[in-house]
Amino acid sequence: LALCWIALDQAVKFRLNVHAAGSVLSDPVAGLFRLHLAHNTGGAWSMFSGATAALGVFSVLMCAALAAFAVHERARISWPELIGLGLVIGGGIGNAIDRFVVGYVVDFIDLSFMDFPVFNIADIGVTCGLALFLIGWVVRERHHEEVR
Repeated sequence: LALCWIALDQAVKFRLNVHAAGSVLSDPVAGLFRLHLAHNTGGAWSMFSGATAALGVFSVLMCAALAAFAVHERARISWPELIGLGLVIGGGIGNAIDRFVVGYVVDFIDLSFMDFPVFNIADIGVTCGLALFLIGWVVRERHHEEVR
């Protein structure tokens, strides 16, 4: 799953990053979002702007730790947790690739219905993956306590 998420993220970014930063590439789609190319040298909400290499190293280390956790817990981990970790790892590595290859993260999804930072497919993987992992973990722990 992580490899597929990385491939999807990188393919879309490769296709869109031929345009200049700031380019608006589409009208709003169904009133939800538009494609608006942005280059981010920081983290979420552009925090730590300019720390691209350090954030890339941090992402790789965190993804390695999550992969090690998944291997260590393989006998107990639930499918939602495993899918969540796959999305988080895929998203983290996708953005790390940007940081190391082009020196910034390629963002392009700009929500039309609210003021929110521009983001990308990797960010969706990290956010939704973390939510799915946490939900799976809580459900597994509650089930485990009910069995006791």
